[in-house]
Amino acid sequence: MQKNWYILYTKPKCEKKVASLLTKRKTENFCPLNHIKLESLRRDKFLQEPLFKSYIFVKIAEKDIPPIKNTEGVISLLYWMGKPAIIKDDEIEYIREFTNDHQNIELQKTEVNPGENVHVLDGPIFSVDGKIYALKNKTVKVNLPSLGYTMIAKIQDESIFGQESRFVHNSILNS
Repeated sequence: MQKNWYILYTKPKCEKKVASLLTKRKTENFCPLNHIKLESLRRDKFLQEPLFKSYIFVKIAEKDIPPIKNTEGVISLLYWMGKPAIIKDDEIEYIREFTNDHQNIELQKTEVNPGENVHVLDGPIFSVDGKIYALKNKTVKVNLPSLGYTMIAKIQDESIFGQESRFVHNSILNS
């Protein structure tokens, strides 16, 4: 049976707890964490908060949906047009890489309609499989069309040609 990535909608601030319960059940899940740096006069403080509030990604077969919905802290599955919303494997991988490489990630809602082409009017862009990568003013953006979000992060000066460069095509840097 084919497994797909679905989105679980959880109670507020229960994302890590639900992910832990799913891991104990040996259910593949992903709760992307945003590493946030809070600067103060005394010292810098680092927090790890869920990137998508009240969302957890879970890879299961369709027959496994009812038992997953009964997990403590889970409210429901996210639906799109009357069916459970399926997230592409590529987008989950983009989220994994982006959260590993960047801190203080911001999410921006985007209007994406099925079958509609997306155009970026300014700044250099590179498109792979419908995902738009943009680098402008030391900011990296990755579009997640099936989620309706764009992830945005600032790049540190020394890392433009370092690890983050996998999100940037060489033609962008040369333009």
